[in-house]
Amino acid sequence: MPYSYEPHYFEDFAEGETFESVGRTVTEADFTFHSMFTGDWTELHSNAEYAADQEFGERVAHGPMTFVLATGFVYRCGFLERTVVAFLGMNYMDIPAPVKMGDTISLDVEVTETKELSSRDDAGLVTVDTEMTNQDGETVFAGDMKFLVKRR
Repeated sequence: MPYSYEPHYFEDFAEGETFESVGRTVTEADFTFHSMFTGDWTELHSNAEYAADQEFGERVAHGPMTFVLATGFVYRCGFLERTVVAFLGMNYMDIPAPVKMGDTISLDVEVTETKELSSRDDAGLVTVDTEMTNQDGETVFAGDMKFLVKRR
């Protein structure tokens, strides 16, 4: 079900179900807002002259910024709209390549687990695997995300 804006309750999720996000181009404003919000002005992300002489030859996104972009794409898919109770964490997260200013990125999502919880009769656990790629198909983020999702 690509590009879904249909909210899902716990019972609506099926293991193997997939979603695709829209694309989005990363801008100078993204870099600046992330640094402003977090207070992390590391020169690799905020100083073009410094970054030009480093491994990537230009500024690259903060690792946490890459994660935050991925969570935004999950939200934009719409399946958690008004049904998510909490983000419960991750079992793994990889950032195998940098996100650069001007990259256009998008996210693929697959439901890998749905689990009833004996401690909650109003919600269940939904785990999704995610992969964010840039315009060249290069993976820039991968990880699972665990959500507590309302039951009907």
